[in-house]
Amino acid sequence: MSRSALARAAAALLLGLVAASPVRAQEGIPVGVVAAELKPISDAKEFVGRVEAPEKVEIRARVKGMLEAVLFTEGETVKEGQPLYRIEKPLFAADVQQAEGELERAKSALSLAKIQRERAEELVARNAGTVVARDQAVAAEESAKGALLSAEAALSTARINLGYTDIVSPIAGRIGRTAVTRGHIVGPESGVLATVVSQNPMYVTFPISQRDYLQAQKEEGKVDLSNVEVRIKFADGTVFGEVGRINFVDVSVSRSTDTVILRADVPNPAGKLVDGQLVRVELTGRTPEERIVIPQAALIADQAGLYVFAVEDGKAVVRRVKVGGNQGANVVVTEGVKAGEPVIISGFESLRPGVAVRAVPATTGVKG
Repeated sequence: MSRSALARAAAALLLGLVAASPVRAQEGIPVGVVAAELKPISDAKEFVGRVEAPEKVEIRARVKGMLEAVLFTEGETVKEGQPLYRIEKPLFAADVQQAEGELERAKSALSLAKIQRERAEELVARNAGTVVARDQAVAAEESAKGALLSAEAALSTARINLGYTDIVSPIAGRIGRTAVTRGHIVGPESGVLATVVSQNPMYVTFPISQRDYLQAQKEEGKVDLSNVEVRIKFADGTVFGEVGRINFVDVSVSRSTDTVILRADVPNPAGKLVDGQLVRVELTGRTPEERIVIPQAALIADQAGLYVFAVEDGKAVVRRVKVGGNQGANVVVTEGVKAGEPVIISGFESLRPGVAVRAVPATTGVKG
């Protein structure tokens, strides 16, 4: 036998030995898997909303005069009844004194008219006076009573105007910038001096489509407001710590947007919610339902939609899935995966349907 023939025979023998030994390729591609888990999940939907203060008051001057003092710090929290501005008082105090004097004169005039009426009646009773004189005395007394009422009203008005020189906050809340400073002449025509908005609680209003509203009615038979939690998400993705409740559903649908306005009452003890702020509103049912959850890392997308690789009989198989929302790093699967089924979340590089795989429990599974 030639050397070349011997070499071919040796190579064939070596290949036979290799074929007879365990082959690593038959062990399959190593992949990380987690089991699809059945977890209690509450349905949640998100909407865009805006924060509104339940009470918002524009501070205005009700009498005209020179502004003597600004008594607050811009941006601070003020109490109900706290003085904000003070208008110069002497002119209004003088009006009160003048009205008090007019009242005393009216009282004196009424006393005199009463005496004259009583005297005229006495004279008529003794046939010493005329009926005309008596009637004139009665009319004079009634006129004096009217003058007394006018004097009392004038005094009340003067005292009210004097009180208006102290401009106080009608509500508790945070006050904005002042439009005027000490020394300005202010009055009813001066416009808004400052604005006070209440802080706790706050309202959050948001529109929902008529379709969503009708779907909720169809599923529940009615919109059960007591069974809905309202959570707020800020623009940076952080979640507000307080939970709100819906307290109002508008009575009509907007013709321009085909939406219904809902309003939630949200506690705001730390003042983090600001009037006019744009936020995300998440509505969550308080009664959770069992749903299948897998890590978002398992999802793969193509032109046909979303799918995952699962392990079946030691091979990778494709499962087309439908998802129903995120739960942190996980995703709710509504169709395509069964509870307990091993789903591949790592080792996709050489993966294709039907390839043998060696499943290894992943260090990162379904959390939360």
